[in-house]
Amino acid sequence: MKSIWAPWRIEYIEAERGGECVLCTKPLEHNDCENLILHRGKTVYIIMNRYPYSNGHLMAVPYRHVSKLGELDGEEKLEIMNATSLALDLLRDFDPDGFNVGINIGRVAGAGIEDHLHFHIVPRWTGDANFMPVIGNVRVMPEYLEQTYCKLSKRLKEILG
Repeated sequence: MKSIWAPWRIEYIEAERGGECVLCTKPLEHNDCENLILHRGKTVYIIMNRYPYSNGHLMAVPYRHVSKLGELDGEEKLEIMNATSLALDLLRDFDPDGFNVGINIGRVAGAGIEDHLHFHIVPRWTGDANFMPVIGNVRVMPEYLEQTYCKLSKRLKEILG
């Protein structure tokens, strides 16, 4: 059995949480570039993960604060799936070898923000999990989040016309 170690995530996991939900407050700030929000729909938005597993790690998030998939109404369910599909289309320009798409429900399942449901869209490349995080406690991220944001933002405008 193989194990994937992500020791840099402990910084996020152990960080003290304020009373406000970051997935609720960031869209209200209307500072999309700084907050890495790429797309705003009617009920769902797409944001880059500030603590990514790999470059281009996106999340599709309902504006409404819900923790269970069954709490989404029909319009939200449709839009979150459409946003996830849009995120996949957007990331194809990064030429990944595959994707991980999913929801972490509950802390034991890996949810860092367990009270606000969100879908993860993570591009993957052959050999992207190398020895650096395990041996050197170092993440190898080939570009800054802001550079990735600019590339994805430009591509999104092309996709949406």
